[in-house]
Amino acid sequence: MKITLVYDNTAHKPDLVADWGFSCYIELENTPGILFDTGANGSILLSNMEKLGIDPAAVDIVVISHAHWDHTGGLLKFLKVNDTARLYLPASFHSPPLPGRQVVEVRGSIEVCDNIFSTGELMGTEQSLVVQTDKGLVVIAGCSHPGVGPILKAASRFGTVRALIGGLHGFQEFHLLKDLQWVCACHCTQHQSEIKEFYPEKWVDGGAGKVIEV
Repeated sequence: MKITLVYDNTAHKPDLVADWGFSCYIELENTPGILFDTGANGSILLSNMEKLGIDPAAVDIVVISHAHWDHTGGLLKFLKVNDTARLYLPASFHSPPLPGRQVVEVRGSIEVCDNIFSTGELMGTEQSLVVQTDKGLVVIAGCSHPGVGPILKAASRFGTVRALIGGLHGFQEFHLLKDLQWVCACHCTQHQSEIKEFYPEKWVDGGAGKVIEV
């Protein structure tokens, strides 16, 4: 599996634009390309994708974690250059009309495609993605508004969680990460330095342009 951070508060590659928001591109063998969240600004999203060699028209599935602007702001501009992607939107996200577009409203946990699942919209606010790999589950979160604990618990129904990537907001229950192999806490995570201090061997730096291969 390959995860490329397309949009983040910091830039891992100097030629990419850093901006408050989150988006990543997920590639798994024999699985459609998935864009998870779209950042805050469509122009920045598309520019970063171009520089990373990711063709927007080749994205098969778009998953939106939750309705906040820093995860949805790039969606409409993205859809102007991609007229085929299937959308998985949480029930609380009231999107503008999208005629001709296949839209799946997510409430409970569902299979998005082979080996990739949604936790379902937890606490009526946010869904996360769960990716099955031969090294265990990788959980991808937008902002973790329902809490990292509930997200990991929801994901664990599919197997053993080995990694976590995304925004963790004010998360401080650091013991919940002790059994993970690695964690990439980016975007809105307020306690990055503490997580890195507790688990230096697990820590993976984020930033737009970061590529993580599992």
